[in-house]
Amino acid sequence: MAAMQDLRPRYVFLFFAMVVYLLIILLNLTVIVTILLEKSLHEPMYLFVCNLCFNELYGTTGFYPKFIYDLFSSSNEISYIGCMTQLCIIYSSFMCEYTTLVIMAYDRYVAICKPLEYHNILRSQTVAKAILYSWIFPFIIGLPNIIFTSQLPLCGSTIDRLYCDNWSFVKLSCISATTVNVYGFMLLSIFMAHAVIVLFSYQRLMVACRNSSDNKKTFIQTCGPHLVSLLNFTIAVLFDLLFSRYGSKDFPEHLRNAFQFEILVIPPLLNPLMYGLKLSAIRKRLFLKCKKHKNEFSVHSNNCCRLLG
Repeated sequence: MAAMQDLRPRYVFLFFAMVVYLLIILLNLTVIVTILLEKSLHEPMYLFVCNLCFNELYGTTGFYPKFIYDLFSSSNEISYIGCMTQLCIIYSSFMCEYTTLVIMAYDRYVAICKPLEYHNILRSQTVAKAILYSWIFPFIIGLPNIIFTSQLPLCGSTIDRLYCDNWSFVKLSCISATTVNVYGFMLLSIFMAHAVIVLFSYQRLMVACRNSSDNKKTFIQTCGPHLVSLLNFTIAVLFDLLFSRYGSKDFPEHLRNAFQFEILVIPPLLNPLMYGLKLSAIRKRLFLKCKKHKNEFSVHSNNCCRLLG
């Protein structure tokens, strides 16, 4: 009986993790497929949204499959290569989130402040280069950090976190990890600067929109989700980094795990909901597709009933 009671929390977490991961896949894929299949949505803003949702799938793939497997098999072990791979995927996903949000902020700036030049500035080639930048820059700038971390000799093998992170390797290092620490703070500063750039651009947009009701409406509809995504993600990242470095071990373990889990639950679920439901063009396309499939299902059902009758 005691063994069964010990297993219940594990099964609850397993069920919760599977439901969350399936929802993340479903919601993000729905937005991605809707944008890719609808030619009317092949505009820079929606392609950037598509890129953001794809990044959510990429980042969560680095965590959920291994986490679900651990809960299912009662194993908490991961190989060194697997740990470094998970670190690389999750960190590059975090950085890609910032680069994508910066690009989206620039897109909104051009759309609202320079509407007549919008299609000349954001041509197909420019959009493709921007999307490539959002992926290549995080990998290039994050690669030295991975190399420095992989060179650290370790004097332990226990990581007290739900996923592998850079600071866990530093804590296990047998030698001083000054280089890793300095480069890590540099990376954090670079991507916090991305957040500042986005906030500054939104401040400029607010000033530009204050005398035009149409621009105000456009700002609320298209920039609102960007701002919510940025603030939510930045707060989650900062809290996770600060807690991993300076958090007390006396803090309850279930709360520590909840704070670590939040960054891999809220943004991947919030972003597709925000953009899929808030942006009217995507929402209308989703509604029309659902209505079309519903009508097709009704027609097939009626035909089947007639045949059976």
